[in-house]
Amino acid sequence: MESTTPVMTTMRSYERDAAIKNSKENVNKGNQKAMNAPPVAKPTLAQRFLSIFAAGPVKPGESYGAPGQGKSLAISIATALVLIGFWYIATYLQWVKPLFLPSPGAVVARFWEVATEGFANATLLEHTGWSMMRVFSAFILAALTAIPIGIFMGVNRVARGLFDPIIEFYRPLPPLAYLPLVIIWLGIGEVSKVVLIYLAIFAPMALSARAGVKSVAIEQIHAAFSMGASRWQVIRHIILINAMPEILTGMRIGIGFGWTTLVAAEMVAAQAGLGFMVLNAAEFLVTDVVIMGIIVIGIIAYLFDMLMRYGEKKLVPWKGR
Repeated sequence: MESTTPVMTTMRSYERDAAIKNSKENVNKGNQKAMNAPPVAKPTLAQRFLSIFAAGPVKPGESYGAPGQGKSLAISIATALVLIGFWYIATYLQWVKPLFLPSPGAVVARFWEVATEGFANATLLEHTGWSMMRVFSAFILAALTAIPIGIFMGVNRVARGLFDPIIEFYRPLPPLAYLPLVIIWLGIGEVSKVVLIYLAIFAPMALSARAGVKSVAIEQIHAAFSMGASRWQVIRHIILINAMPEILTGMRIGIGFGWTTLVAAEMVAAQAGLGFMVLNAAEFLVTDVVIMGIIVIGIIAYLFDMLMRYGEKKLVPWKGR
C-alpha cells in the first residue's frame, strides 16, 4: 500500500492540472466569442415607448405573472398629456368654438381669477370648502351606519329581511327622483343636501359590507367556533377582518356616488359649492368656469380615491395575494 500512494497522488495531481487547463481554455474561448459577437443594438425611441405598455415583471415564485401586474403611472401620465395636447390643438385650430370648448389657457386663467376674485359671491376655496363639508359629512354618516347594517344583514336573516327590500328598492333610483320628497320632508337647508348625498352613498356601502361577510370562508368560522369562540368574537375577529377588503371597496364606490350626487344636492337653494358654481356658470354660458369646476371636482375625488387605495395597502395588505 505504501508503494502505491505516491502513484495515486501523482495521478490526482495530473487530473487536477488537466481540469484547470480545460477550464482556462473554455474561459478563453468564451471571451473570444464575446469579443467576436456583434454589438447589441440599442432600443429605438419607438421600442422604448412601446415597452411602457408591455407586461410587468414577474414576481418571485410566479411563472407567468398575474393579469394586470406592473406599474401604470407612466401610462396614466402619458394619457393625460395626450388628452391635454389634443384639447389644445382642437382649440388652437378652432375645430370647436370657444363657447363650447375654451382653450386650456383660458380655463387656467379663469381658475386663477375665481381663486383670487371669486365667482357667484364666493371664492374657489369657499366653494370647495362647502362641497367638501357636504360630501364628507354624508360619507362619515354613511360609514357609521351602512357598514354595521351591511354586516348585520350578512350575519342575520331578520336584518336581511328588514333592510334588503328597502335598499334594493331605492338603490336604482336617481337622486333627482327622490329629491323633491327630501325637500318636502327636510326643507331647503343644509340637512336636505347632506341627506341626499348620504342616501346615494349608503346603498353601495351597505351592500359591499354584506358581500364582504358572504365572502368569508366557512372553514374559518367553523374553526373559530370549534376553538370555543363566541358569536361576537367570530364576527369581530373573523368576519369583520375578512370582510374589510369589500368594505373598503364599498367606501371608494360610495364616495364616488357622493361626488356624483353633489351637483343635484346643490341645485336646491345653495349659496356656495362647486356644484352650485357649475350650475350657475352654465346658466350664463360661462363655459370655462363649468370646465374648471368639473376638473376641480374630479381632482378632489381622485385624490381621495388615492388616499383610500393607500389605506387599503396598510389595512388589508393581503388583498389580491
